[in-house]
Amino acid sequence: MLEVSQELILAALWETLYMVSASLLFGALIGIPLGILLVVTRKGHILENRVVFSILNPIVNVFRSIPFIILLVAIIPFTRFVVGTTIGTTAAIVPLVLHIGPYMARLVENSLLEVNEGIIEAAQAMGASKTQIVFRFLIPEAFPSLILSLTTVTIGLIGATAMAGAIGGGGLGDLAITYGYQRFSTITIVVTVVLLIIIVQGIQSLGNVIERKIRRV
Repeated sequence: MLEVSQELILAALWETLYMVSASLLFGALIGIPLGILLVVTRKGHILENRVVFSILNPIVNVFRSIPFIILLVAIIPFTRFVVGTTIGTTAAIVPLVLHIGPYMARLVENSLLEVNEGIIEAAQAMGASKTQIVFRFLIPEAFPSLILSLTTVTIGLIGATAMAGAIGGGGLGDLAITYGYQRFSTITIVVTVVLLIIIVQGIQSLGNVIERKIRRV
């Protein structure tokens, strides 16, 4: 049985946090605007546009239909084009962003759709512009739900980074496969699983606390 060093575990932990943070940032740049557009352009909403909605909705569905492990392999040429390599943590961020962006868009859409239509009607009655309705009424009202959606997205990203390890993406998943599975190191599997559980529990607890505090404001 091969014992993995503390340095390797810390390096893998850092790589996982790096992949999650960067993917979350770039995924939010795609997912949040996309989610807002999916809401405001749907039938009967403030910027109803059948063409835009009919284009965006299937695109989100297509990307969400592709299992992440297949997406990882399918876009290898695109990943090489964007970052110049297909191996390592930076390369793994490309498929992670394409995986999480549409997923985040759908969660943002669901959160915004929970907002009572009466609030939008009240905003329109006060003469608010469409931009003001989105940023001063719609998003603030949905903010607690958006926090929970962001928490769900982050936890989903952690699972995806573990899968990225299957093709040399680095992080805890790569460590578990390289040392735990291929070199029969049971302790490595246990350590990586425990670390992932701690990270996920910490993020979920933090998301719950923030959501409760916002609802009380």
